Amino acid sequence: MWDSHSKQLELSRFVDIWQEPATPATIADVRALPDSAWTRNGSDSVSLGYGDEVYWFRVKIRNRTGEVKNPYLEIGYPVLDHIEVYADSSAIDREPLVLGDKQPFYDRPIPHRNFIVPIDLAPGQESAVYLRVDTTSSMQVPLTLWDPSAFYSAEESRGLFEGLYYGIVLVMILYNLFVFMAVGERSFLHYVGYITAMPLFLASLHGMAFQYFWPNATWWNDQSIIVFLNLAILFGGTFSIRFINVSRANHPYLNRWTVALVMVAGLLAGSALFVPYRDLILPTILVGAVGCSTMLVLSVVRWMRKDPAARYYTMAWVFMLFGGIVLALSKFTVLPRNMFTENATQVGSALGVILLSLALADRLNREKKRVLESQQRLLREERKTRMAQTKSLRVQQEANVMLEQRVQERTRDLEVLKERLMELNATDALTGLKNRGHFDAEFQSAVVRAYRYEQPVSLLILDIDHFKNFNDAYGHLVGDDCLKMVAQCVR
Repeated sequence: MWDSHSKQLELSRFVDIWQEPATPATIADVRALPDSAWTRNGSDSVSLGYGDEVYWFRVKIRNRTGEVKNPYLEIGYPVLDHIEVYADSSAIDREPLVLGDKQPFYDRPIPHRNFIVPIDLAPGQESAVYLRVDTTSSMQVPLTLWDPSAFYSAEESRGLFEGLYYGIVLVMILYNLFVFMAVGERSFLHYVGYITAMPLFLASLHGMAFQYFWPNATWWNDQSIIVFLNLAILFGGTFSIRFINVSRANHPYLNRWTVALVMVAGLLAGSALFVPYRDLILPTILVGAVGCSTMLVLSVVRWMRKDPAARYYTMAWVFMLFGGIVLALSKFTVLPRNMFTENATQVGSALGVILLSLALADRLNREKKRVLESQQRLLREERKTRMAQTKSLRVQQEANVMLEQRVQERTRDLEVLKERLMELNATDALTGLKNRGHFDAEFQSAVVRAYRYEQPVSLLILDIDHFKNFNDAYGHLVGDDCLKMVAQCVR
């Protein structure tokens, strides 16, 4: 029912579903179906999971007012491939409005990330809207009827939420990129890769990327979901290995498992450029679920090993894993599709991004403290070394002074000894008079001096008469005494 006070009406409980057989049906065939052929959905979400089936959806809306109403019908799942909308019950042969992410974005009647269809409700009558949906993604067809003013008012709130999320992510990307450029730590670069791929995946999934980044790239719009989700797992794995030190030395099996997971994610991301979305979406979801679980296991194991970085890391992956699991379960129809399940991944990833940034900042702070402590320790060691060098230098100086004093003393002693030796060398041992060597040196000096100054020089020669006879008569000892007596007289 739609009345004059209606602003928003969730239509999921009132949707009838019919699975198209192998032979395509026309709108005339569908309108001719009896009510027994239709199945009432009856739940808060229209979610039929993955498959190759084509479904028709019917919703009947009664306008209880006395005037024509023009509400908006929102199909809130932007990755549906092909949608045919039949909203005019009176024109059976009229061409349907064709929507879907296989159509260029600006072919939509209202440019919005979701599919918005203006419909006309005749006064006091019941109108039926038929949708034919064929998609390779999950068959989710959330239908909401909006009053235009209420729709744009709600869109402001949703836009604020989206802007807040992407603003947080952009700030974190730039912050960690600048930190990487400043410190050169590769963990920050892997983290930048992860927090860049994750929001791009969510933007592709929620239609934001198709609206703002590649509105005409219909092929890439599907494949980008595969590429960015696998890149998020790839960079998440490489970041985990480096950040919480899951190396082959301390965790050989976990390291090999994570490396294998990273390689599979990289292979799937590369394959998305060649393999259709239909064949890669289920393996990608499986790798995503396994990857999130693996990162959580790694963080818990490292936390148990007393790794300080694992505290924030574990909490971050709890939030991101929770959001990813909620999203995956909603795609497989285990959980209903609603505002919580659709935004759980964004909320979880935003909290995870903030916590991981705190973890990186905490690690950087601990690295700075460790470097500071190392520098202080080196300064202390250098101070001790300098003091030891000063003490050693002082001891060496004292030793040098003592050595110099000893050298001077030895030099003086040597000079005295030298003088004595020279004296002994120039003196006859028996008589105590100067010997022939001394005479030769002194005589030569005297002659030169006399010649220079034109002075006379005299030479006195003494001889002891009959000394040989005396020496033979009284013996050599008495002869020596005689020589000593004569030398004393000469002196």
